[in-house]
Amino acid sequence: MNNIGEKIRYERLKKRLKQYELAQKSGISNTFLSDVEVGRTMPSIKTMEKIAKALELSIKDFLD
Repeated sequence: MNNIGEKIRYERLKKRLKQYELAQKSGISNTFLSDVEVGRTMPSIKTMEKIAKALELSIKDFLD
């Protein structure tokens, strides 16, 4: 895995969450989350924090 979107998708699937469930828990749109996961857009640090919190991870986990 070499990008943040792939790491987010991997962690989401590991926790058996559907994309819309993670989007809802993160307070972002499903469309935006989809764009992040496929690499069409890059989330801001604030958005990455929301996603990490919803996945019960640290933002550092996406940056390693």
